[in-house]
Amino acid sequence: MGIFDALTTAVGGLGAQSFALQNISGNIANASTIGYKGIGTTFEDLIPDSTTPNKQVAGGVTALAQQTISSQGTVSTTTVATNMAINGDGFFSVQKPTSITDNVPVFSGVTDYTRRGDFQVNANGNLVNGAGYYLMGVTVDAKTGNPTGNVPQVLQFQNNFIPAQATTAVTYAANLPTQPKTPASSTSTAGTITAEGGLNPSDFATNPLPIGSAAPPVDATITGTAVNNQMSPPVAITTSTALSGTSPSDSLAAGFAAGDSITVDGTTISFVASGASGSNQLNITDNVGALLNKISAITGATATVSGSGQITLHTGTAQNLTISAGTSNATTALHGLGFATVPITQSRAPGTNVGTGIVTGNDLQTFTNESISGGAVTAYNAAGTPVNLQLRWAKTDSASLGSGHTDTWNLFYQTSTTATGTQAAWINTGTNFTFNANGALVSPSSSSITVPSVTVDGQGLGNLSVNISSGALTQFASSGGSATINTITQNGFAAGQLQSVAISNNGLVIGTFSNGQNIDLAQVTLSHFNGTNYLKALDGGAYQVTDLSGPAIIGASGTIAGSSLESSNTDIADEFTKLIVTQQAYSANTKVITTANNMVQDLLNVLR
Repeated sequence: MGIFDALTTAVGGLGAQSFALQNISGNIANASTIGYKGIGTTFEDLIPDSTTPNKQVAGGVTALAQQTISSQGTVSTTTVATNMAINGDGFFSVQKPTSITDNVPVFSGVTDYTRRGDFQVNANGNLVNGAGYYLMGVTVDAKTGNPTGNVPQVLQFQNNFIPAQATTAVTYAANLPTQPKTPASSTSTAGTITAEGGLNPSDFATNPLPIGSAAPPVDATITGTAVNNQMSPPVAITTSTALSGTSPSDSLAAGFAAGDSITVDGTTISFVASGASGSNQLNITDNVGALLNKISAITGATATVSGSGQITLHTGTAQNLTISAGTSNATTALHGLGFATVPITQSRAPGTNVGTGIVTGNDLQTFTNESISGGAVTAYNAAGTPVNLQLRWAKTDSASLGSGHTDTWNLFYQTSTTATGTQAAWINTGTNFTFNANGALVSPSSSSITVPSVTVDGQGLGNLSVNISSGALTQFASSGGSATINTITQNGFAAGQLQSVAISNNGLVIGTFSNGQNIDLAQVTLSHFNGTNYLKALDGGAYQVTDLSGPAIIGASGTIAGSSLESSNTDIADEFTKLIVTQQAYSANTKVITTANNMVQDLLNVLR
């Protein structure tokens, strides 16, 4: 031990500081390298053996590398959809090909690990980062979204193709107006379902209500006895016969007087001496024809007088006929018209036109005039052929019509755009949608209905489920009188070919296909290590498993950020500080060599 040992120690110090300088140099050089983890330097003293502590000397030094793999770099966003970064713990699983044969990479099967996430799709459909490492992951079932295994494989998405998916369900949400405004509603008789914006099955040659629905009542008549007027000699009354007069004028034998009234189906007609105004007043000098016209306007069917003086009244189709007298003289006058029993009553006749659930070509215009649009959606059959599914709503009953009536709607879909004659143009889905006074859907209570065997212009869609979640279908007042469609989507699509891929924030590889579908293709797997900082660094920011790092463990606490990259964790300011310290230490070691050399020279001079 002595001067020569000091020389050796100083040389060792120079070597250690050179090692540190090399690491500093590498860190600074890789300050812009994606995912780079800086390598620090630690120094270990080498103490020579001594029998007693008071004879112990400082000894030499050796330098060791200190990994900072577990230290996070800054994550920043990019414009590349396949870039990704890891926030927190974890590594991407990658493989690097040992060779390329016929433009196809050949892998050794050895998996490496990296934080470098600048992956992009190459010509073969692989995701490769800038250092040439191929990304691994687990493929995902396109229909279920579940992983198809748990062992990561090199991912490839070249020419991915998804078959067509037939539409099986339509999701629907809308508000139906309390009173629809249809082309027919403004011209219809007040108090009828048509005037309330609804559909009157009596207007159709084929009843479009659900199959088996009761046939709407039809018009029935009641005919009085033949009556003579006050002409001399008496003759049968006619439409021109006055409602009141003195014999032998052309008037009823027992006529109406001023102050009389009759009530027809709830509407009162008043008789005045003169100056009648409005739709519900008559002068007593008016004729029988004027009275019958008033009654006909209320019932919706034309009353007539026969050549023998018999008056025939009609119920119409809206309601049963009831005519009552407001005064005893009015009762006498109604007797004078040939009706012995007052009040005059007549029920509508039972109809035979039961519901077929079909709108034929013959009834197409009537249906369009008495219904409102329900929107449209493009559906797909099993071959992926697009089908334009048109919907319409028809209000079949209205609470505004009085007691016993409820707000009820039927939903129709168009089955043929070219139907004529008795061919089906629209099909009733067969469900009565009933709403309460608050506009909430009461029936059906389930969240979906099934429409069987849907066919549009010859393209079969099979059974369709119309899904209406709670509160999605309402009936609130709308000034426009039309349906407000909030949601109308379906679950089918045509066949499509992969156009591009992107990485989501949860590590899913999402493919965008030519049919507009975005499908989960694979799950990027992360792995972690018990001894992260003992991994062996490889070229290109990859790491290899060592005995000290332990095997890779699938799963990590870190999360993946799509369209992002992790920067180098090198701190330039810190590296420059280390550079100054290293330079000073290196210079100091050279001073030790110079000093030791001078001492040796002095020792040699003693012998001269």
